[in-house]
Amino acid sequence: MKFTPYGIKNQEFNKSVRGYDRDEVKAFLERLADEFERISNENERLLKEIESKEEQLAEYKKIEKNLQSALLSATETTSKAVDSTKKQTALMIKEAEIKAAQIVEKAKESADALREAVIKLREEKKLLIAKLKAMVDTQSNLIEIITDKNKTMPDVKVKKTAIAESSKEEQSDINVDDILEKLL
Repeated sequence: MKFTPYGIKNQEFNKSVRGYDRDEVKAFLERLADEFERISNENERLLKEIESKEEQLAEYKKIEKNLQSALLSATETTSKAVDSTKKQTALMIKEAEIKAAQIVEKAKESADALREAVIKLREEKKLLIAKLKAMVDTQSNLIEIITDKNKTMPDVKVKKTAIAESSKEEQSDINVDDILEKLL
């Protein structure tokens, strides 16, 4: 049997000779009905509140699911971005290493070319020194020959003799190494 506040208030009892005081029973039933109505109203309010809270909970669960999905997506995106950045960095490092190797190779080639040029210049210097020595020796020999001819020719003028003597003095002072050093 379901009780309602109206049912409690209008409840009828059988009459007996020695029964309860009617007014007292009515007053009690009134209070009981009022309390029952208050509890029933509070129960309905709480049920509606529970319904509202369950709807909110369902919304929050949807939001939570969306947030988890967004977080997972963001994590994947971040992971992909980090991987992409690592790949780009590795590629940049490789390119830098290749460029560095090319620069080093060019520097080695330049150094080799300079080394070859220095060797070639040294050889040319030696050749020039040899040519100069030969020229100085030739000139020295020519001077000796001329001075010897002047000695054998008695009819040469006194002027030529003076020139020859000064040449002879110069010849004795001629040092091939000094001349080369002065030329270089």
